[in-house]
Amino acid sequence: MNYFNLKHFKSIAGYEIDDFWYPRVTKIIDIKAKPALYRFYAEMNNFKEGEDVKNKSASEGTLIHETIEAILIGKNPQIDPLIAPSVKAFFDFIEQKNIQVDPEFVEKRVVNYDEKYAGTIDAMALIDGKFGVLDIKTSMAIYRDYNLQTAAYMGALEKEFKNLQTSWILRIDQIRKCLNCEATLREKGGRKKIKLPWNGKSYDTKAKNCEHFWLELKGEIELKEFPYWQNDYKAFLGAKKLWEWENEHWLKQAGYLL
Repeated sequence: MNYFNLKHFKSIAGYEIDDFWYPRVTKIIDIKAKPALYRFYAEMNNFKEGEDVKNKSASEGTLIHETIEAILIGKNPQIDPLIAPSVKAFFDFIEQKNIQVDPEFVEKRVVNYDEKYAGTIDAMALIDGKFGVLDIKTSMAIYRDYNLQTAAYMGALEKEFKNLQTSWILRIDQIRKCLNCEATLREKGGRKKIKLPWNGKSYDTKAKNCEHFWLELKGEIELKEFPYWQNDYKAFLGAKKLWEWENEHWLKQAGYLL
């Protein structure tokens, strides 16, 4: 990314905390290549179309995030009809799993003073008797890149919370299922994407030839635990080194690097 000046760099790439500037976790992770994002752009007619879909999708994702976070801290937000199926699925899921969250640690800024980085966690939660970091995503799948983010948060919190055990990614989405086959339709960012069932070798023949009849929009929840975060944390620190190398000019001006 191109930065106009030091002020622009510092505002986009980090946080000012206790009179010291720290790079943010999500900007550090941006240094890693993202194959899924490249495939997304390859499916678009042109770059502008890709940017429009991505930005609209991000706005919808932000709306879900803000609504879920309001619910977690005990508020009763107005539910936008656009995301109502996702929110209903979330309500059903937290009741089923008896997920407990401390409102004080929802959308909470955390700092690793030793490794000099900061980030904002979605929540700290108690799930199935385990205490850990919960990160919420609104993507099509749970990508391995997410492990770097949750591991960075674990690294920032492990000294403060001795009972910290694990981390989770909670993916919230909404899809339509076909009445006649197992295909699904995802409509996000103004883009319609059909996903056919895959048996490990090929796509289901019936689904490929099906004249789909789509049912009503339903929320979809996926929770995945990542208890063995230490190797991911090493990878995050490696990405941080590369990010520092890439942004050495600005980091020296910011007083972050000597």
